[in-house]
Amino acid sequence: MGRLTGKTALITGAGSGIGLATVRLMAAEGARIIATDINGDMVQEKARHLGEDIVTLPHDVSCDADWQLVRDRIVEQYGRLDIMVNNAGTSGPRQPQDPEFSSLETWDSINHINVGGVVLGCRYAISMMKQQGGAIVNISSLAANMATPDFAPYGAGKAAVRQFGRSVALYCARKGYNIRCNSILPGFIETPMGQEALEGSISGEKTDPQVMAEKLKRTIPLRIFGQPEDIAYAALYLASDEARFVTGTDIIVDGGVSAK
Repeated sequence: MGRLTGKTALITGAGSGIGLATVRLMAAEGARIIATDINGDMVQEKARHLGEDIVTLPHDVSCDADWQLVRDRIVEQYGRLDIMVNNAGTSGPRQPQDPEFSSLETWDSINHINVGGVVLGCRYAISMMKQQGGAIVNISSLAANMATPDFAPYGAGKAAVRQFGRSVALYCARKGYNIRCNSILPGFIETPMGQEALEGSISGEKTDPQVMAEKLKRTIPLRIFGQPEDIAYAALYLASDEARFVTGTDIIVDGGVSAK
């Protein structure tokens, strides 16, 4: 029997990277999956080979109306939600993101998704879980724990995700909802967003990705990059009954960077 047999899981940003890896792993462990992504065609194409118990939906996590549609589909088809993985996020526009020159519009565009999407995700998860309990997993970032001078809006937003998750955890505990909420803080993971960072296309300064990769690996004690599956396994643990006594905390998956 799988570790998630009988459970229903909603995973956002499921069209690639960490989200897709989490869909694949949780489906293999017996969960019924609702996989959403702002690119509905991509998530449908990627998930259609992974099992019959996977529903795919287009979904802008910063849009309340989209959340209502996703919630209505879950309630109609399954009657409950047991697991919420708030994974969808963005690195933001190719504009300055340092504290001196980043515009308020850049801050808003990044964190309308990275923070607002998690706030809405937790709100709708609570509404669907409070009768029977459940687990919320928020994908933050190692950037939540360290300075990000070149990506200040992103780092600040991921710190907000971490703090908000703790507030959700204690709120639900005090209300007696039996809903656990935890965050995962990934280090550098080989995803499409990670590749953009190596190429310099996020900062707008073109770089040699191979040179940048070797330079970055030297800062990681294990001397390797993480894979999406590394984060998916952490999410699987936090979503499973094995973590029934774990709430309001973080799992750091960074190859040892934060231990230095």
